[in-house]
Amino acid sequence: MTKKMKFLLLPALLFITISCATQPDPVELVDRNQLLADIEYLAADELEGRRTGTEGNRMAQDYIEERYTSLNLSTFGDNYRHLFDHTNRSGEEFTDAVNLIGYISGSEHPDRYIVVTAHYDHLGVRDGVIYNGADDNASGTGGLMAAARYFTSVQPQNSIIFIALDAEEQGLGGAHHFVNNPVVSLGDIVMNINMDMISNNFENELYAVGTYHYPYLKPMIEEYTTESSINVLFGYDSDEWDQDWTLSSDHGPFHLKGIPFVYFGVEDHPHYHAPSDTFENTNPEFYVNAVETIIGVIEGLDKDLDRVISESNR
Repeated sequence: MTKKMKFLLLPALLFITISCATQPDPVELVDRNQLLADIEYLAADELEGRRTGTEGNRMAQDYIEERYTSLNLSTFGDNYRHLFDHTNRSGEEFTDAVNLIGYISGSEHPDRYIVVTAHYDHLGVRDGVIYNGADDNASGTGGLMAAARYFTSVQPQNSIIFIALDAEEQGLGGAHHFVNNPVVSLGDIVMNINMDMISNNFENELYAVGTYHYPYLKPMIEEYTTESSINVLFGYDSDEWDQDWTLSSDHGPFHLKGIPFVYFGVEDHPHYHAPSDTFENTNPEFYVNAVETIIGVIEGLDKDLDRVISESNR
């Protein structure tokens, strides 16, 4: 190598060295330890099943609010708590139930919104037995907070609203209240992504429900999940199935308002609505992989939201 060649190469090597030194580390899709700590706490006996209106439910609220605050999510109004009253089908009244709502503003389209939801309430205590609700739905709530953590580090192109919903087990109360009293115009909400029961599966299968109603979403989700370590399946959203989950969780009220949705969940299992729905009976490896997969879908939809809007307007 001549001295002239050495002289020419020095600036290039210096540039490469500086570029490598200043390149930010990639953001982990999921903080595994935090995710598992979240579901374990929310499903702990101390919270006594998080039934709407109970002290355990209020403890869950405080925990979620602290996580929102630590992530510096923006608020609609003075704080994350949005109170509402609800009466279930049995006529039982719930006063001051709480939806916890935060958001991240989009870098390119701050006035367009993806709404990510998961309910944090469960069944509480029945006949002296705690129904912990680890899969249903401490798991979805943990996934919600994991998604919020990721997008605070990787700003989305469109705004994302994160809602931890109350009173789902009392007739989708929190979701109905939100769509009837939205914090932004419903016309500006392009999509709902709902997580409900995403940690208890040992067949490595997660369902993405809703593409029967919004078929253009299926090839998009297939594209986003090509590299997923779990199997993303479709169905349970029409009368062709033995169960139709179209209105079974908090995505239902969004669908009734004409807002496209994708609901992520697992098939029913022996622990569903049983005292055995505990953290110990979940599948942590599947849970982490499921949350990573869901965040990947949210990120894909955020980047392709023009396409979603175009297809939904046809």
